[in-house]
Amino acid sequence: MVSTIVYNELMPYLIDGHNLIPKLGLHLDSFDDELDLLVRLQEFCRLRRAQVEVYFDGAPLGQVSSRKAGTVTAHFVRQGSSADAAIEARLTQLKKAAKNWTVVSSDGRVQRAAGAAHAGVMSAEEFALEVVKARTTHLTKTENGSALSPDEVEEWLKFFEKRGR
Repeated sequence: MVSTIVYNELMPYLIDGHNLIPKLGLHLDSFDDELDLLVRLQEFCRLRRAQVEVYFDGAPLGQVSSRKAGTVTAHFVRQGSSADAAIEARLTQLKKAAKNWTVVSSDGRVQRAAGAAHAGVMSAEEFALEVVKARTTHLTKTENGSALSPDEVEEWLKFFEKRGR
């Protein structure tokens, strides 16, 4: 007898948002750069059953906050602090559970902090490829799943011809 293990847990990531934005072809000087990234991350989470906490630094006074949409939580860090410091603080808060998380940043300081906390480490470039791959795989499956092969079309035509008699 073969047993199948089903994992219901989400793969969790801590992401340096402004580090990832340009790696996905988005522009940091765009008015909606952060929103565009959040939309892509929500799609990634849906396709890959992932959980994301993304950190953006430079939030003006009065706009420092955390917002959650589905499995994506966006943290807007106040000016004078940094997303790097917020990620490091989150790793400290996670304690031993940090080993279950993957930190996404190309910043050496953040990568070293993740390693010290025994968290996984992925560069922004690597993660951007994962985002693109998830979307491409989904689109390919959707296209292949909805199209019938010529043999299948022929079978359905024969089936409906017989029903019409």
